[in-house]
Amino acid sequence: MVVDTFVAHKIRAARVRGPEEDAISTPPPAPALRFGVNYTPRRGWFHAWHDVDPDQAREDLAQIAGLGLDHVRVFHLWPLLQPNRTLVRPAAVHQLVQLVDLAAEFGLDVLVDGIQGHLSSFDFYPEWTRSWHHRNVFTDPAAVEAQAALLRTLGRALTGRPNLIGLQLGNELNNLVEHNPVTVTEVDQYLDTLLAAAREGLGDGVGLVTHSAYDAAWYGDDHPFTPEASARKGDLTTVHPWVFSGDCARRYGPRSPQVRHLAEYGTELAKAYATDPARRVWVQETGAPEPHIPAADAPDFARATLLNAADCAQLWGVTWWCSHDVDRALADFPELEYTLGLFDSAGRPKPIAHALADTVAELRDRRPVTPRESALVLDCTPAGRAVSGPGGAFFEAWTRLRADGTRPAIVLAERALDDHYLAARGIRELIRP
Repeated sequence: MVVDTFVAHKIRAARVRGPEEDAISTPPPAPALRFGVNYTPRRGWFHAWHDVDPDQAREDLAQIAGLGLDHVRVFHLWPLLQPNRTLVRPAAVHQLVQLVDLAAEFGLDVLVDGIQGHLSSFDFYPEWTRSWHHRNVFTDPAAVEAQAALLRTLGRALTGRPNLIGLQLGNELNNLVEHNPVTVTEVDQYLDTLLAAAREGLGDGVGLVTHSAYDAAWYGDDHPFTPEASARKGDLTTVHPWVFSGDCARRYGPRSPQVRHLAEYGTELAKAYATDPARRVWVQETGAPEPHIPAADAPDFARATLLNAADCAQLWGVTWWCSHDVDRALADFPELEYTLGLFDSAGRPKPIAHALADTVAELRDRRPVTPRESALVLDCTPAGRAVSGPGGAFFEAWTRLRADGTRPAIVLAERALDDHYLAARGIRELIRP
């Protein structure tokens, strides 16, 4: 590796700034980290939305709050919310609002995902998008407007809930690309349209408006959902660093630095693609799926993941996947989906739940994170994005540095000569792999 050390006065020297430089803000002091869980109903999985039982939801939410967590992320099913292109069912919207209110009873804030879309290997499409009525959900104008209408409706219904974190477009919408071909330009138009609709529904200044993508957006060569879209659209960046992406855990081992620093790495990679150094990053999904992470290793993995991610400046928080195991009475899930909960399908806390709760309590009083003064330079094209994923040369260079005790940030090659940008991030040294 080649190290470029910047003379301190070069970075700190006062000089005239252009309009573009003035748009870059200096990161504010870090607010308290948030720690939560993606809520998977214990009884019936997300099929519970067909017949919501408030008492069962209260039981689940009480267990979550008992771990010292402060928020949940919740998912209704798109076909139940919008069974016809021009019909958003008031009763289904009421169910969603009711769940937000139930969470408030236990001191839990809520992020609502609007379009599901994709959940745990299953896709949920309304019938008006399928078979004889097939519409590409990303590019068909009527289908996009229907989704915008749904988000505006949900936003208006949720506005005024004091425990609302915000409204997200949906869960990992890029999982739908396989059946809905789309270009980068069309994805950008789609995200811009739906983010504007969600903001219109909530109103200015009310909560966060966000979107999420699974790891192909960061590591997939020529994937139409891009790192730039994730890191520059919406009110903050969400990352879903899973240990099965790129066979990370099997490739390096469940106790390896590559696995235990994966969420930290995903956060730093997201920061590199952002144009604003103050933009925050939310580790919105991470978990310990068997057999990638054996049950005996899960508590240590959870602790290491939280501690390492919390060492990143601009981290918003971490939301674990997920609250409860999928009941094995339900068929056809991939094996790993049955083991991801902090609680088993009978509602009993697993060892990973205790480890996570103890680590969260420790991190509540963490000291402010110091800036990372060294950064590894990432130079890749959309067609070579895999270099930054598990198995890629850049990923391995970063994790070697981290294992050796360096705390490397990441800088895109196109920003490596931007002194003002580097100074805003506190970076003094560039390392070129």
